[in-house]
Amino acid sequence: MPEPASPLPPFAGLRAFHAAARRGKLKDAAEDLGVTESAVSHQVRRLEDFLGVALFDRSGPRLDLTDAGRRYFDAVDPAVARIREATADLLGPPDRAQVALTVPPSLASLWLIPNMTSFEEHCPGIDLKFVTTARLCDLRRDQIDLAIRHGQGGWPGLDSAFLFEQQSFPVCSPGYLDADAASAPEAALARARLIVSDLHPEEWTEWTRAQGLTPPSTHGAMVLNGPGQVLEGAEHGLGIAMGRRPLVDEHLAKGALVTPFGTGHTTQAGYYLCTPADVTPTAAARRVMRWIRQLAADREPAPGG
Repeated sequence: MPEPASPLPPFAGLRAFHAAARRGKLKDAAEDLGVTESAVSHQVRRLEDFLGVALFDRSGPRLDLTDAGRRYFDAVDPAVARIREATADLLGPPDRAQVALTVPPSLASLWLIPNMTSFEEHCPGIDLKFVTTARLCDLRRDQIDLAIRHGQGGWPGLDSAFLFEQQSFPVCSPGYLDADAASAPEAALARARLIVSDLHPEEWTEWTRAQGLTPPSTHGAMVLNGPGQVLEGAEHGLGIAMGRRPLVDEHLAKGALVTPFGTGHTTQAGYYLCTPADVTPTAAARRVMRWIRQLAADREPAPGG
């Protein structure tokens, strides 16, 4: 008479346990699995009930394995790796994952594209598709995974996470203004040629009033289209322009532009990382999100700030 088959654990619980034990945090395990923290916790408890033993010590702030949990993980981990390898062999070479990101053109060209080497290091196997447009896309309709939007947050139908505030401040080419310009900004601006962005025609008035200065006359100013042209004009010594972080960061880092009056002013708007509400991002999209958040957190202070 054949012996009864050995019982198999609930695989959802086993998968949750393996992810939690490997990552050490429910939050990180939940991100890896694309579920909520409570779902991971529930599945782990189901597995513990099945085994009749506690796998984690939950008495402290950390998620630590018990002795039984450590023994179980050490036995299970190689088996999970073998299952993953066997599955990969049957599936064949994986297709590269694609993540669609809509972003303002200036932010793409002046901040994200210069950091694509970092993206390739942190997100191998993922193709990032830029949807560069100033219009607000419908992420669901247009099948776009992520968006970086400029504003104050709170867009209907989207979950938005703050990335960073936007700073604005005057910039010019080295030597364009006299060395004493910082001590007399109103006089320096009166002598200089202003460069004005047609996307932000009131930016000089906003900046000078925030500094307690009299707004300069824009009579005879050079009006250019968008941040890219504005910064290029300033870099070529055509006048003094308003730089906006992070769009101006590359120009400052290479010394093509300087900040004659400092960098302390923040605008009322910022940049937000957005996803469609009630839609779980793909694993590839979550990796791109982590990269964008880290890129935002790693920004260096602007020179002169």
